[in-house]
Amino acid sequence: MPDGIKWLAAWDIPVEGVVFARGISADELAVRLGGVLREATEPITDGEVEHLGMRGRSYGVRGDGVVRVGEDAGWAFAVEYGDSTGTDRLEEIASGRVEAVHYLPMSARPPARFHYAKNGVLTCGFGIGEEHRRWGTEPDLLLLELIAGKVLHPDGSQNFPPSKEHYMAYHERSLGVLEQRFGLSLPRAILGEARLPAYAVRGTPAMRTGPEPDHRQIRAWAAALGLTWNDAGGRVPSDVREAWNHKARQYPKETAY
Repeated sequence: MPDGIKWLAAWDIPVEGVVFARGISADELAVRLGGVLREATEPITDGEVEHLGMRGRSYGVRGDGVVRVGEDAGWAFAVEYGDSTGTDRLEEIASGRVEAVHYLPMSARPPARFHYAKNGVLTCGFGIGEEHRRWGTEPDLLLLELIAGKVLHPDGSQNFPPSKEHYMAYHERSLGVLEQRFGLSLPRAILGEARLPAYAVRGTPAMRTGPEPDHRQIRAWAAALGLTWNDAGGRVPSDVREAWNHKARQYPKETAY
C-alpha cells in the first residue's frame, strides 16, 4: 500500500523539498532539474548524501544541489538536498503535457509551500496554513477539496485548527487533500535504507560513490584526533574533508600521498 505524503508534515524531515512529475521517467525528471543523464551515482541512501561534498550557500552565492530520484504510485519523484532547483524549474519540468508538484517542507514562517504546474504553466499554489491565499492561473483548482477536507470554511476563509489541536494534524489534513486529489505518494523508506540514484543539479559537488583515494589516510588522521564516522563506502564527510584540506594547505609534506 502506498505511503502517501501526509507523513511529510513532520517538521524534522531532513530534505529541502520534493518534486513529483507525472508523464516522464525519474531519470528525465532529474535531467529537467538540471542533472546529466550519464552522471548519476550508484544508488545511495539518504544518509550517504552528506558524503557527496556539497557546498552550502554563502553570501548570496548559490550552493550545490543534489536530488535522489525514483518512482511511486504513477509519479516520478525527486528528493532535494542542498540548494536544489525545483522552485526555479517547476514550469520547465511541467512542459509537454507533464504535471508537476513541488512541496517545500518549511517551518512555520515562512510556511511550507505547495505548487502545481501543468503544460508548462504554474496552475495553483499556496502556503500550508494559508490556503485562503492562493495563486496561479487556476487559484481555485483545489477549493472544493480544501473545503471538503476542512482546511477552509465553505466561504473560502481559513478554517484555523482549534487551539488544542496539534499543528501537525492540521498540516496533515492539508497534505491529505493533495494526496487524494493527485494520488501522490512518497515511500518513507527513502529517508532510511532505500537506495536511489543521485544527480547533481546545481554547482559541482564531488559526486563520488566509490572509495576516495585518500580515505584511509584521512581516517587514520581523524582517528588520532578522536574523530570517527560511520563508513559509507570509503567516503569522507564534507566537514572532515574541509579540515583535512586546511591542514594540507598548511603542511603539504605531511599530507602528501
